[in-house]
Amino acid sequence: MRALVRQPSPRLAEGLVTHLDRRPVDVRLAERQWHGYLDAVQAAGWGIVEVPAAADHPDGVFVEDTVVMFGDTAVITRPGADQRAGETAGTRAALQELGYRVLSMPAGTLDGGDVLKVGERVYVGRGGRTDAAGLAGFRSLVEPLGHTVIGVPTSKVLHLKSAVTALPDGSIVGYPPLVDDPSFFPHFRPMPEEAGSHVVDLGDGQLLIAASAPRSGAVLAELGYRPVAVDISEFEKLEGCVTCLSVRLRSTPGTAIRG
Repeated sequence: MRALVRQPSPRLAEGLVTHLDRRPVDVRLAERQWHGYLDAVQAAGWGIVEVPAAADHPDGVFVEDTVVMFGDTAVITRPGADQRAGETAGTRAALQELGYRVLSMPAGTLDGGDVLKVGERVYVGRGGRTDAAGLAGFRSLVEPLGHTVIGVPTSKVLHLKSAVTALPDGSIVGYPPLVDDPSFFPHFRPMPEEAGSHVVDLGDGQLLIAASAPRSGAVLAELGYRPVAVDISEFEKLEGCVTCLSVRLRSTPGTAIRG
């Protein structure tokens, strides 16, 4: 198990904000928080693979938006913000070097943060960064791999995974005021904090979660999971969350594991 990451740009404070008011970002603190994030991921048994640094791309640290993984297949995205278009080249190069099969989006725009995989179902947020052509193009690549793509309206947050993520049992957690329509998800569990909507499955019952969501962490613990809290306050100022800062590589090249 490996996690794909990219170090923060020295221009991180210039990152895009859409649904939040801009606040000053402490870049040095962000760097320390990023290393703390890596420490937590590694402590859970994941190796680290770094995408080449992209100093001129303030949002480059949010590597999740550049690729969606399906076993040994990587779908390189087409970011919905023009300023982020150059981020995908480094991700493509890193995955090709590792031996993954790489596919390219045929048209439209799509951010990886808009894609939530739950078993064979793939929910895609249709909102500010992912357009109709991108959704259609993504569907044309993913459905031949054996997945069903479901478009989900997303208007209250930057990305779908800013509103909802999935627990290992397949249920969906989200902060209701930011979810356009919870009925899209068969098993929806409301969380008491916005940051509680964002979890990363680290395996063995461990769930990475932001330190800013202590009540949500308690809810997850009551469900039998082990929350692993990390402080990512500087990234949250830029609409970032724990999912944005890595891409999990759960299978090795040449395998057909889905997810």
